[in-house]
Amino acid sequence: MTTETTSDTRIVPLRGARGMIADKMVSSLHTAAQLTHHARADMTALLAAKAQYKAKGISLSVEDLLMGAVVRTLANHPDINGKVKDREVHLSRAIDLGVAIALPGNLLAAPAIFGAGDMDLQELRAARRDLAERARSNKLTVPEMTGGTFTISNLGLSRVEQFTPIINTPQIAILGVGCAVETAVREGENTVWKSFTGLSLTFDHRAIDGAPAADFLTALCATIETFTP
Repeated sequence: MTTETTSDTRIVPLRGARGMIADKMVSSLHTAAQLTHHARADMTALLAAKAQYKAKGISLSVEDLLMGAVVRTLANHPDINGKVKDREVHLSRAIDLGVAIALPGNLLAAPAIFGAGDMDLQELRAARRDLAERARSNKLTVPEMTGGTFTISNLGLSRVEQFTPIINTPQIAILGVGCAVETAVREGENTVWKSFTGLSLTFDHRAIDGAPAADFLTALCATIETFTP
């Protein structure tokens, strides 16, 4: 990205890839009726599953397991998996999961894992890593960049607990994942510490109402909290 510098200001023109991202974000906010629900999920079961996989020699990240939880939940909530086009809601039988990827130079891509609903966790991991590698070398295809039906944006490695992601239009919804926070929880007469992760679901109110969107987010929390290998 080319910059211009004055005596006390560095000017970054919104053009090229950065300009395209800026235009996409503004267009999304102008064209979709966006609303965000926030929730927290107990990560105990998911982290236990991660440890079980590791003991078997299978390396999976928390993001990989969260993608698996999202895919499992979307299978039972098809009304939030799809796109809004020309005043029509196009619901997709296939789950083509978009994954937001931060790139050098303050750039962003959200390519899709096609057929994510038919993949196991190791296949999802391999597909995500492949997309990230090709995104960094500018080798993503147009269908990959435009074909997703639902997107996940993960800021779990930052200090951000919850945020309001902008929908990757024309998709119906996007899930934002925040960092894990150790939280004291009362269990009977005892207090235990558990790891909770913030989840933020932004959805297009034109396509789905608040209650079914809340049902999806609630079900996703339940999937995470009862996660099994």
